[in-house]
Amino acid sequence: MLKVGDTAPEIALPDQSGQSLTLSGMRGKTVVLFFYPKADTPGCTVEACSFRDAKADYDSAEIVVWGISPDKVTAQSKFATKFDLPYSLLADAEHTVAEAYGVWVEKSMYGKKYMGVARTTFVIAPDGTISHLFEKVKVEGHAEEVLAALKK
Repeated sequence: MLKVGDTAPEIALPDQSGQSLTLSGMRGKTVVLFFYPKADTPGCTVEACSFRDAKADYDSAEIVVWGISPDKVTAQSKFATKFDLPYSLLADAEHTVAEAYGVWVEKSMYGKKYMGVARTTFVIAPDGTISHLFEKVKVEGHAEEVLAALKK
């Protein structure tokens, strides 16, 4: 797992419209990367909608928000449309970015082990380093928690 102060690994992934986005293209801006397990599932929807509802506050603070999950572009597109999500959802179908950020982990449900995304948020400073890290995210109020930490 990466830690505060580390240089953020490069990201080059398609968003929900298929457009390729890169983290290096965001240099000079603060970027919030929230990793979530699966589009259009209960917890992920609450989290994504909380960032949607706080969009004006993020915009006024000049902070870019990106959601990342191992879903394909089509699933990200449906999720963004269904919940009117006004920011980029990146499709990490091969989970290469999740692996680079250390959030592709072994999980367990009903005694069955599988690999998946650990719900984690990274804030990337304008210089490309990680300025904040939120692990084991509780979805309720998370967007507000991140914004409050950035305003300190």
